[in-house]
Amino acid sequence: MNNKIMLTAAVTGAGDTLKKNEHVPVTPKEIADAAIASAKAGATVAHVHARDPETGGISHNVDHYREIVDRIRESETDVIINITSGGGGDFIPSLSTPAAGGEGTDIQTPSERHAPVGELLPEMCTLDCGSVNFGDMIYMSPTDWLREQAELVQKSGVKPELECFDTGHIRFANQLIKEGLIDDDPMFQFCLGIPWGADADVETINYMKGRIPDNAHWSAFGIGRMQMPIASQTALLGGNIRVGLEDNIYLSKGVPATNEQLVDKAVKMTHAQDAEIMTPAEAREAYNLRKPGGTHR
Repeated sequence: MNNKIMLTAAVTGAGDTLKKNEHVPVTPKEIADAAIASAKAGATVAHVHARDPETGGISHNVDHYREIVDRIRESETDVIINITSGGGGDFIPSLSTPAAGGEGTDIQTPSERHAPVGELLPEMCTLDCGSVNFGDMIYMSPTDWLREQAELVQKSGVKPELECFDTGHIRFANQLIKEGLIDDDPMFQFCLGIPWGADADVETINYMKGRIPDNAHWSAFGIGRMQMPIASQTALLGGNIRVGLEDNIYLSKGVPATNEQLVDKAVKMTHAQDAEIMTPAEAREAYNLRKPGGTHR
């Protein structure tokens, strides 16, 4: 068991969750405030997506990300910022326009996906390591695009978190490492329970962590009701953990959560398992993260 655990708060995501939980942050100020509140509750890392303040849907606007990042950096918290680079991958199949995709299709090029990361230089960013059936849509990340995106992240000096939604993603992440596109000790994130990716269970965690390099660090999260069980099992197995409204909107059955409540619950669970949550400073040292907007520590 790892006695020092990095806890990520994924505060909003891009899913259609607003009608089910009024606490899901939408505007840049709300998202930044959620990250700050999560940090005060004990989170080491704030993982952020931007949303369109008018519609609540996904936003790729760098200015939205800039406001979020600036507000967090200007606050009294020292939380590590992890920006998504997985936006613009939604392909909605359509029988009438099979090649172009149907209504809701939202595809960005690798350079477009990288833009908020490259301009704002957070300490971390996600890198989704493959395509997957994501409910009734397809999340699309072709391998050549991922190589290009990995190279852009590498040149920026931001630490990529290798997001793996299925076992084949582990294989491709290892290929990126083999090709020299991932620097230093790699960081993996096992994304579990999403229809129709890898299952959210201990067997899957053990399988996936058994196929990453010996020098790799890893984390896992489950969605919905599996958020806390997977966090608990992951901590016991030596991994880092993630909670937050991106992955689960309930504190208990039928009770809408806030991000800070989920973080607080995870902190208490971790302490009950005789482990501690890393401070941002400890995580920067452990994972060789760059200074915000600057060089490596």
